[in-house]
Amino acid sequence: MTIFELPGPIGGVEDDSELMLVRQRLLALDPEGKRFARILRDTIDQLLDGEHTGRFDWNDLHKTEKTHAGTLVEINLLREFGFDSGIDMDYLIEGIEVDCKFSQKLHGWMIPPEALDEICLVIWADDHRGLWSAGLLRADRARLTTSGTVTKKGNRDGKFRLTKDHHVLVNWLWHMAPLEENLLLHIDKATQTAILTAGSGSKRSPGQARVNELFRRVQRRRVSRTVIRSLAQQKDYMKRVRYNGGARDKLRNEGILICGDYPNHQAVAEQLGLPVPLEGENVSVRVVEAKPHHGELPSVILEGRRWVEAGLDDRPEQAPLLPETNKKVSTTD
Repeated sequence: MTIFELPGPIGGVEDDSELMLVRQRLLALDPEGKRFARILRDTIDQLLDGEHTGRFDWNDLHKTEKTHAGTLVEINLLREFGFDSGIDMDYLIEGIEVDCKFSQKLHGWMIPPEALDEICLVIWADDHRGLWSAGLLRADRARLTTSGTVTKKGNRDGKFRLTKDHHVLVNWLWHMAPLEENLLLHIDKATQTAILTAGSGSKRSPGQARVNELFRRVQRRRVSRTVIRSLAQQKDYMKRVRYNGGARDKLRNEGILICGDYPNHQAVAEQLGLPVPLEGENVSVRVVEAKPHHGELPSVILEGRRWVEAGLDDRPEQAPLLPETNKKVSTTD
Protein backbone atom coordinates (compact mmCIF):
# COMPACT_ATOMS: atom_id res chain seq x y z
CA MET A 1 0.00 0.00 0.00
CA THR A 2 1.42 3.37 -1.04
CA ILE A 3 0.40 6.57 0.70
CA PHE A 4 1.13 9.95 -0.83
CA GLU A 5 1.86 13.01 1.25
CA LEU A 6 0.12 16.16 0.05
CA PRO A 7 2.51 18.63 -1.61
CA GLY A 8 3.26 21.33 0.94
CA PRO A 9 1.18 23.11 3.57
CA ILE A 10 -2.48 23.75 2.79
CA GLY A 11 -5.02 26.13 4.24
CA GLY A 12 -3.01 29.35 4.42
CA VAL A 13 -1.40 28.53 7.77
CA GLU A 14 2.27 28.74 6.75
CA ASP A 15 2.59 31.65 9.19
CA ASP A 16 1.52 29.43 12.13
CA SER A 17 4.99 28.46 13.33
CA GLU A 18 3.74 26.07 16.03
CA LEU A 19 1.51 24.19 13.60
CA MET A 20 4.37 23.94 11.12
CA LEU A 21 6.68 22.54 13.81
CA VAL A 22 4.14 19.86 14.72
CA ARG A 23 3.62 19.09 11.03
CA GLN A 24 7.35 18.69 10.43
CA ARG A 25 7.71 16.42 13.46
CA LEU A 26 4.86 14.14 12.41
CA LEU A 27 6.18 13.85 8.86
CA ALA A 28 9.66 13.10 10.21
CA LEU A 29 8.23 10.30 12.36
CA ASP A 30 6.07 8.88 9.57
CA PRO A 31 7.13 10.20 6.14
CA GLU A 32 4.68 8.09 4.12
CA GLY A 33 1.87 7.76 6.66
CA LYS A 34 2.33 4.00 6.89
CA ARG A 35 2.40 3.97 10.69
CA PHE A 36 -0.71 6.12 10.93
CA ALA A 37 -2.51 3.84 8.46
CA ARG A 38 -1.54 0.71 10.41
CA ILE A 39 -2.69 2.18 13.72
CA LEU A 40 -6.08 3.08 12.23
CA ARG A 41 -6.46 -0.40 10.73
CA ASP A 42 -5.47 -2.04 14.02
CA THR A 43 -7.78 0.21 16.05
CA ILE A 44 -10.80 -0.61 13.89
CA ASP A 45 -9.98 -4.32 14.14
CA GLN A 46 -9.53 -3.95 17.90
CA LEU A 47 -13.05 -2.54 18.18
CA LEU A 48 -14.54 -5.21 15.91
CA ASP A 49 -12.83 -7.94 18.01
CA GLY A 50 -13.46 -10.55 15.32
CA GLU A 51 -11.85 -13.38 17.29
CA HIS A 52 -14.56 -13.20 19.94
CA THR A 53 -17.47 -11.68 18.03
CA GLY A 54 -17.03 -12.69 14.37
CA ARG A 55 -17.75 -9.07 13.41
CA PHE A 56 -16.07 -7.36 10.47
CA ASP A 57 -18.46 -4.48 9.73
CA TRP A 58 -18.19 -1.11 11.49
CA ASN A 59 -21.98 -0.81 11.29
CA ASP A 60 -22.30 -3.81 13.62
CA LEU A 61 -20.58 -1.97 16.47
CA HIS A 62 -22.65 -0.65 19.35
CA LYS A 63 -22.96 3.10 19.68
CA THR A 64 -20.79 3.12 22.79
CA GLU A 65 -18.06 1.19 20.94
CA LYS A 66 -18.07 3.71 18.10
CA THR A 67 -17.84 6.53 20.62
CA HIS A 68 -14.84 4.78 22.21
CA ALA A 69 -12.99 4.76 18.86
CA GLY A 70 -11.62 8.26 19.41
CA THR A 71 -10.09 7.32 22.75
CA LEU A 72 -8.47 4.20 21.27
CA VAL A 73 -7.03 6.12 18.32
CA GLU A 74 -5.58 8.68 20.74
CA ILE A 75 -4.03 6.01 22.99
CA ASN A 76 -2.70 3.85 20.16
CA LEU A 77 -1.02 6.81 18.45
CA LEU A 78 0.49 7.85 21.78
CA ARG A 79 2.02 4.40 22.21
CA GLU A 80 3.16 4.07 18.61
CA PHE A 81 4.99 7.39 18.42
CA GLY A 82 5.95 7.79 22.07
CA PHE A 83 4.42 11.24 22.38
CA ASP A 84 4.53 12.92 25.77
CA SER A 85 1.15 13.52 27.34
CA GLY A 86 0.09 17.14 27.28
CA ILE A 87 -0.78 19.19 30.32
CA ASP A 88 -4.12 20.41 29.00
CA MET A 89 -4.33 18.57 25.67
CA ASP A 90 -3.68 14.95 24.67
CA TYR A 91 -0.11 15.26 23.41
CA LEU A 92 2.97 17.38 23.77
CA ILE A 93 4.76 17.46 20.39
CA GLU A 94 7.87 19.64 20.05
CA GLY A 95 6.80 21.19 23.35
CA ILE A 96 3.46 22.20 21.82
CA GLU A 97 0.07 21.11 23.17
CA VAL A 98 -1.90 19.08 20.60
CA ASP A 99 -5.40 17.65 20.98
CA CYS A 100 -6.31 14.44 19.10
CA LYS A 101 -9.73 14.27 17.45
CA PHE A 102 -11.14 11.28 15.55
CA SER A 103 -14.40 11.28 13.63
CA GLN A 104 -16.26 8.63 11.68
CA LYS A 105 -17.41 11.43 9.37
CA LEU A 106 -14.98 13.58 7.41
CA HIS A 107 -14.90 17.09 8.93
CA GLY A 108 -17.19 15.87 11.71
CA TRP A 109 -14.76 16.62 14.54
CA MET A 110 -16.21 18.16 17.69
CA ILE A 111 -14.01 20.83 19.23
CA PRO A 112 -14.49 21.38 22.99
CA PRO A 113 -14.11 24.88 24.46
CA GLU A 114 -10.80 23.96 26.15
CA ALA A 115 -9.30 23.14 22.74
CA LEU A 116 -10.19 26.50 21.17
CA ASP A 117 -7.08 28.31 19.92
CA GLU A 118 -5.09 25.08 20.31
CA ILE A 119 -3.72 22.78 17.60
CA CYS A 120 -5.83 19.70 16.88
CA LEU A 121 -4.64 16.56 15.13
CA VAL A 122 -7.83 15.67 13.24
CA ILE A 123 -8.24 12.11 11.92
CA TRP A 124 -10.92 10.36 9.89
CA ALA A 125 -11.24 6.78 8.64
CA ASP A 126 -14.00 4.98 6.76
CA ASP A 127 -13.69 1.19 6.52
CA HIS A 128 -16.47 0.93 3.93
CA ARG A 129 -14.75 3.41 1.62
CA GLY A 130 -11.28 2.08 2.51
CA LEU A 131 -9.92 5.59 3.05
CA TRP A 132 -8.43 7.71 5.81
CA SER A 133 -7.17 11.25 6.36
CA ALA A 134 -5.15 13.09 8.98
CA GLY A 135 -4.39 16.78 9.27
CA LEU A 136 -3.73 19.65 11.62
CA LEU A 137 -6.17 22.37 12.57
CA ARG A 138 -5.73 25.51 14.60
CA ALA A 139 -9.07 25.74 16.39
CA ASP A 140 -9.20 29.50 15.89
CA ARG A 141 -11.78 30.96 18.28
CA ALA A 142 -12.30 33.96 15.99
CA ARG A 143 -12.95 31.85 12.89
CA LEU A 144 -14.74 28.82 14.31
CA THR A 145 -18.18 30.35 14.39
CA THR A 146 -21.15 28.02 14.58
CA SER A 147 -24.18 27.72 12.37
CA GLY A 148 -27.43 25.83 11.79
CA THR A 149 -28.90 24.23 14.90
CA VAL A 150 -25.82 25.06 16.94
CA THR A 151 -25.82 28.38 18.79
CA LYS A 152 -22.86 30.70 19.27
CA LYS A 153 -22.40 29.15 22.69
CA GLY A 154 -21.88 25.76 21.10
CA ASN A 155 -24.15 22.75 21.32
CA ARG A 156 -25.52 21.15 24.48
CA ASP A 157 -22.14 19.85 25.64
CA GLY A 158 -20.36 23.06 24.69
CA LYS A 159 -18.52 21.68 21.64
CA PHE A 160 -18.06 23.34 18.27
CA ARG A 161 -18.43 21.64 14.89
CA LEU A 162 -16.68 22.61 11.66
CA THR A 163 -19.02 24.00 9.03
CA LYS A 164 -18.32 23.73 5.30
CA ASP A 165 -16.64 27.14 5.33
CA HIS A 166 -14.16 25.87 7.92
CA HIS A 167 -12.89 22.89 5.89
CA VAL A 168 -10.11 24.99 4.40
CA LEU A 169 -8.66 25.45 7.90
CA VAL A 170 -7.42 21.84 7.91
CA ASN A 171 -3.76 21.48 6.97
CA TRP A 172 -3.69 17.94 5.58
CA LEU A 173 -0.82 15.59 6.28
CA TRP A 174 -2.45 12.82 4.24
CA HIS A 175 -5.85 13.08 2.61
CA MET A 176 -8.01 10.29 1.15
CA ALA A 177 -5.19 7.78 1.58
CA PRO A 178 -5.94 4.05 1.19
CA LEU A 179 -6.80 2.09 4.32
CA GLU A 180 -5.72 -1.55 4.35
CA GLU A 181 -8.59 -3.52 2.87
CA ASN A 182 -11.14 -5.18 5.12
CA LEU A 183 -11.49 -8.24 2.89
CA LEU A 184 -14.69 -9.69 4.33
CA LEU A 185 -16.38 -6.31 4.03
CA HIS A 186 -15.44 -5.76 0.40
CA ILE A 187 -16.01 -9.14 -1.28
CA ASP A 188 -19.30 -9.60 -3.11
CA LYS A 189 -22.34 -10.49 -1.04
CA ALA A 190 -22.80 -14.00 -2.44
CA THR A 191 -19.21 -14.95 -1.67
CA GLN A 192 -19.42 -13.36 1.76
CA THR A 193 -22.59 -15.32 2.58
CA ALA A 194 -21.11 -18.61 1.35
CA ILE A 195 -18.06 -18.13 3.57
CA LEU A 196 -19.97 -17.08 6.68
CA THR A 197 -22.51 -19.90 6.43
CA ALA A 198 -19.99 -22.66 5.67
CA GLY A 199 -20.17 -25.31 8.37
CA SER A 200 -23.36 -23.86 9.85
CA GLY A 201 -25.38 -26.56 11.54
CA SER A 202 -22.24 -28.60 12.15
CA LYS A 203 -20.88 -28.87 15.66
CA ARG A 204 -17.50 -29.95 14.35
CA SER A 205 -15.09 -27.13 13.47
CA PRO A 206 -17.39 -24.58 11.81
CA GLY A 207 -14.43 -22.19 11.98
CA GLN A 208 -12.36 -24.57 9.86
CA ALA A 209 -15.18 -24.80 7.32
CA ARG A 210 -15.33 -21.01 7.05
CA VAL A 211 -11.57 -20.71 6.57
CA ASN A 212 -11.63 -23.47 3.92
CA GLU A 213 -14.42 -21.71 2.05
CA LEU A 214 -12.53 -18.42 2.20
CA PHE A 215 -9.45 -19.83 0.47
CA ARG A 216 -11.61 -21.82 -1.94
CA ARG A 217 -13.59 -18.79 -3.10
CA VAL A 218 -11.21 -15.86 -2.60
CA GLN A 219 -8.10 -16.60 -4.61
CA ARG A 220 -5.27 -14.36 -5.82
CA ARG A 221 -5.95 -11.89 -2.99
CA ARG A 222 -3.97 -11.24 0.16
CA VAL A 223 -5.76 -12.51 3.27
CA SER A 224 -4.66 -11.03 6.58
CA ARG A 225 -4.48 -12.71 9.98
CA THR A 226 -7.42 -10.55 11.08
CA VAL A 227 -9.68 -12.22 8.50
CA ILE A 228 -8.61 -15.69 9.66
CA ARG A 229 -9.14 -14.71 13.29
CA SER A 230 -12.67 -13.46 12.59
CA LEU A 231 -13.63 -16.66 10.77
CA ALA A 232 -11.86 -19.21 12.98
CA GLN A 233 -12.86 -17.55 16.27
CA GLN A 234 -10.32 -19.39 18.37
CA LYS A 235 -7.09 -18.58 20.15
CA ASP A 236 -4.74 -20.50 17.81
CA TYR A 237 -6.59 -19.29 14.70
CA MET A 238 -3.63 -19.78 12.32
CA LYS A 239 -3.90 -23.50 13.00
CA ARG A 240 -6.87 -23.39 10.60
CA VAL A 241 -4.52 -22.45 7.74
CA ARG A 242 -1.55 -24.77 8.28
CA TYR A 243 -0.89 -28.33 7.18
CA ASN A 244 -1.72 -31.03 9.75
CA GLY A 245 -5.46 -30.57 9.48
CA GLY A 246 -5.76 -26.95 8.37
CA ALA A 247 -6.90 -25.50 5.05
CA ARG A 248 -3.62 -26.38 3.31
CA ASP A 249 -4.46 -30.04 3.96
CA LYS A 250 -8.22 -29.79 3.45
CA LEU A 251 -8.00 -28.08 0.06
CA ARG A 252 -5.03 -29.96 -1.35
CA ASN A 253 -7.18 -32.50 -3.19
CA GLU A 254 -8.92 -29.61 -4.94
CA GLY A 255 -5.55 -28.42 -6.22
CA ILE A 256 -5.42 -25.34 -4.02
CA LEU A 257 -2.13 -23.98 -2.71
CA ILE A 258 -2.07 -21.48 0.15
CA CYS A 259 1.15 -19.48 0.19
CA GLY A 260 2.07 -17.82 3.47
CA ASP A 261 4.62 -15.16 4.41
CA TYR A 262 7.61 -17.55 4.61
CA PRO A 263 10.31 -16.50 2.11
CA ASN A 264 9.99 -19.71 0.10
CA HIS A 265 6.18 -19.43 0.01
CA GLN A 266 6.58 -15.85 -1.18
CA ALA A 267 8.90 -17.14 -3.92
CA VAL A 268 6.22 -19.61 -5.05
CA ALA A 269 3.61 -16.85 -5.16
CA GLU A 270 5.92 -14.55 -7.13
CA GLN A 271 6.82 -17.23 -9.67
CA LEU A 272 3.14 -18.02 -10.22
CA GLY A 273 2.39 -14.35 -10.81
CA LEU A 274 0.34 -13.95 -7.62
CA PRO A 275 0.24 -11.06 -5.17
CA VAL A 276 3.12 -11.82 -2.80
CA PRO A 277 1.83 -12.30 0.77
CA LEU A 278 3.29 -9.81 3.22
CA GLU A 279 3.80 -10.38 6.95
CA GLY A 280 0.82 -12.23 8.42
CA GLU A 281 -0.83 -12.76 5.04
CA ASN A 282 -1.75 -15.75 2.88
CA VAL A 283 -2.70 -16.04 -0.80
CA SER A 284 -4.46 -19.05 -2.35
CA VAL A 285 -4.52 -20.30 -5.93
CA ARG A 286 -5.65 -23.48 -7.72
CA VAL A 287 -2.80 -25.12 -9.64
CA VAL A 288 -2.33 -27.96 -12.12
CA GLU A 289 0.72 -29.59 -13.62
CA ALA A 290 1.78 -27.62 -16.70
CA LYS A 291 0.58 -28.99 -20.03
CA PRO A 292 1.17 -27.86 -23.63
CA HIS A 293 -2.01 -25.76 -23.76
CA HIS A 294 -0.79 -23.66 -20.83
CA GLY A 295 1.87 -22.12 -23.06
CA GLU A 296 4.10 -19.60 -21.34
CA LEU A 297 2.08 -19.16 -18.14
CA PRO A 298 4.15 -18.28 -15.05
CA SER A 299 5.24 -21.52 -13.40
CA VAL A 300 7.08 -23.00 -10.46
CA ILE A 301 8.88 -26.30 -9.87
CA LEU A 302 7.52 -28.21 -6.88
CA GLU A 303 8.09 -31.91 -6.15
CA GLY A 304 10.12 -32.10 -9.36
CA ARG A 305 7.21 -31.04 -11.59
CA ARG A 306 6.22 -27.76 -13.21
CA TRP A 307 3.00 -26.19 -11.95
CA VAL A 308 0.87 -23.33 -13.27
CA GLU A 309 -2.31 -21.61 -12.18
CA ALA A 310 -5.29 -23.71 -13.29
CA GLY A 311 -7.70 -22.44 -15.90
CA LEU A 312 -11.47 -22.80 -15.77
CA ASP A 313 -11.32 -25.88 -18.01
CA ASP A 314 -8.57 -27.63 -16.07
CA ARG A 315 -9.79 -30.54 -13.97
CA PRO A 316 -8.74 -30.57 -10.30
CA GLU A 317 -5.44 -32.26 -9.49
CA GLN A 318 -3.91 -32.83 -6.09
CA ALA A 319 -1.72 -29.84 -5.33
CA PRO A 320 1.95 -30.37 -4.46
CA LEU A 321 3.18 -29.73 -0.98
CA LEU A 322 4.67 -26.32 -0.45
CA PRO A 323 8.41 -26.39 0.35
CA GLU A 324 9.62 -26.44 3.90
CA THR A 325 10.51 -23.05 5.32
CA ASN A 326 14.27 -23.53 4.83
CA LYS A 327 14.14 -25.12 1.38
CA LYS A 328 14.85 -23.12 -1.77
CA VAL A 329 12.29 -22.95 -4.58
CA SER A 330 13.49 -23.83 -8.06
CA THR A 331 12.39 -22.28 -11.35
CA THR A 332 14.10 -24.92 -13.48
CA ASP A 333 13.99 -28.71 -13.70
